[in-house]
Amino acid sequence: MKKFFLKITSLLLTFLVLLSTVSFTVEKHFCGSFLVDTALFVKADSCGMVSEHSRSMEIQQSEDDSSCTIAQSPCCSEETVLIEGQDTLQKAVDTELHQQVVFLKAFVYTYLNLFEGLEENVVPFRDYSPPMVVRDIQVLNDTFLI
Repeated sequence: MKKFFLKITSLLLTFLVLLSTVSFTVEKHFCGSFLVDTALFVKADSCGMVSEHSRSMEIQQSEDDSSCTIAQSPCCSEETVLIEGQDTLQKAVDTELHQQVVFLKAFVYTYLNLFEGLEENVVPFRDYSPPMVVRDIQVLNDTFLI
């Protein structure tokens, strides 16, 4: 149960880091005050009318005189929301990792050199003979190792 909980927690933290580092855009197209289309990662579809974003005060000049006329005001608007992900992840693990590697090397070196082998294989019961078995005690008492 503990391993299962640990795996789920690590998976959720992985997705949290992934979602916090990904940036994306949300585009919305409005006709008047009504939302027509919303798009994630791509450009929102237009309703076919002139939008504020595509026109910047269309000015038409007459050929014979220098007077200007302004085209009719648009009824559509586009809204773009950019959600930027985190791009400055701290790598504080590097200093801690270096300290842990040094500790691990020292621990393994001292642990391997802690136990020294014997020069010869000593058997303390070599000179003793086993006891004489008269009866099988496990069968008499009905006790069996499983």
